[in-house]
Amino acid sequence: MKRAKIMYLEIADQIKSEIINGKYPVGSLLPTENELEALFGVSKITVRKAIEILAADEYVEKRSGKGTTVLSDRPYNKLSKAASFSQLLKEADLQLETRILDLKKQKLTPADELYAYFGREMLVYRRLYLLQGHPYILFSHHLPAALSKLRPAVFAGTSLYRLLILQGYEIESFEDDFVAVQLSEKEQQLLETTSSIGLKRIRKSSAADGSLVEYSTAIYDTARHPYQIAYET
Repeated sequence: MKRAKIMYLEIADQIKSEIINGKYPVGSLLPTENELEALFGVSKITVRKAIEILAADEYVEKRSGKGTTVLSDRPYNKLSKAASFSQLLKEADLQLETRILDLKKQKLTPADELYAYFGREMLVYRRLYLLQGHPYILFSHHLPAALSKLRPAVFAGTSLYRLLILQGYEIESFEDDFVAVQLSEKEQQLLETTSSIGLKRIRKSSAADGSLVEYSTAIYDTARHPYQIAYET
């Protein structure tokens, strides 16, 4: 769901997008309040409200006399205090790379489970994550059909959640379920594993009104590497 336009929210969203895209790197200073007033053509109060939103979501920190410092460029700070799994792998000096398997629209009927969320069409985006050059995670993302207008190169060039933000989709909550599953022959082939059991994560990402923005499944070959969670304090 795309949020209704309110000036300070729009400004906060734009600055957040610029932080996520690297225009304002972590550790750098945002433009001053006077510069932001001139840039957006708004009042000081509007600028301050926008900065307050960014500070509440822990993207920036404002210090009197020192300006506003960028603290984070993670897409969804407010939804989790846990470091992302990919971040943990990188910190362990393990190389993670992505291979796109396919990106296509899929028709749905009322009998389909996801019809209630996406209607008659959805976009299916499948990826394979390789750990140290070996298949490790098989992802299937189910997304709004409107995203099918984007070129495949756009998906390859940024993370999915950064892409959703840039397209105006606001995720307010994640719901994850984890189950052990019997791997199909096709899944074993894609993961290049003889393991018969994998860990499956089912994620539902929802907007503020409860509408579904993303439904995804991820199958991990935990025989190659365990799934880890590290919570930040």
